[in-house]
Amino acid sequence: MPEQIDTNRRRFLGMAAMTIASAQLGACSTAGASGEPREWAAFGRATEWINSPPLTAANLQGKVVLVDFWTYTCINWLRTLPYVRAWADKYRQGLVVIGVHTPEFPFEHDLENVRRAVREMRVDYAVAVDNDAAIWRAFDNQYWPALYMLDPRGRVRHHSFGEGEYEQSERVIQRLLADAGIAATDPGLVRVEATGVEAPADWGSLKSPENYVGYQRTENFASGSPELNRRRAYKTPAHLALNQWGLDGEWTVRSGSIASNAPNARIANRFHARDLHLVMGPSRRESPVKFRVSIDGRPPGAARGLDVDEDGSGTLAEQRLYQLIRQPKPIVDHRFEIEFLEAGAEAYSFTFG
Repeated sequence: MPEQIDTNRRRFLGMAAMTIASAQLGACSTAGASGEPREWAAFGRATEWINSPPLTAANLQGKVVLVDFWTYTCINWLRTLPYVRAWADKYRQGLVVIGVHTPEFPFEHDLENVRRAVREMRVDYAVAVDNDAAIWRAFDNQYWPALYMLDPRGRVRHHSFGEGEYEQSERVIQRLLADAGIAATDPGLVRVEATGVEAPADWGSLKSPENYVGYQRTENFASGSPELNRRRAYKTPAHLALNQWGLDGEWTVRSGSIASNAPNARIANRFHARDLHLVMGPSRRESPVKFRVSIDGRPPGAARGLDVDEDGSGTLAEQRLYQLIRQPKPIVDHRFEIEFLEAGAEAYSFTFG
């Protein structure tokens, strides 16, 4: 991913579950050499556009614009998506929604992966693919997810970072549309009933933070000292403390990921959350990898996530976020394990909800 992006910003939002929003509607854009706001000008440097022809200042003049920075494996963004989708639909007569996809993981630079995510996540508004982080830098952005609202002159009038504050954000949309002379057909707020990975986190039960599994940024690794870029066998201890994780079997630990080298390699994690997700995928797109999930040594049953059967079976068919556990109440500590029945699995990060 581009070096300019501090990926700890994503972790910060996941741990803190906080939103930072501008206190009032004020212009804060900077004009470029052409006289147009630099944020508008940056759209011309998008790598690709999905669902739309390229958008420029000429296309956007006179429009209220909502810019949503995302990367498709980010659980915090996934939980905001139902609101952005609903706003794009409700205010489509006057609001232009642009989802700026600035990737975090290497596979998120792959246009085919992004196009698949757009289809499967029902993102039908314009998407600017920002593989070089040019738009990210023009907005001085630091977070996934991040919302910026631009008035018809291209000035940023409001921004919010992270999850939450949806009512405030929609009121800003309504106000900017009204200021532009675009009357809202319905002054009420959208009602969202999110399901699956888009459902709000169970914040009251969440005691496990996001954790990357690559050598550079992992925490609480319990299988000895990882060796960078060397194939070797690891062993997970019989007991894991809360939020410790470990490897079993033959793995290669890379800077930003881990890769299984033989069948029956396992990952274990002791966690406390309703949901457990793992960003992962097959090393080769054409070679799916079957896996089996357990919780406290048993099939997950009613605690299974969307991507596994009750017996814990699942298949890595693409590189994305997989929901592996969604446990019913009461939420307590559990030992989670995933066993890859074939070699060729890659994993990047645990997230919880």
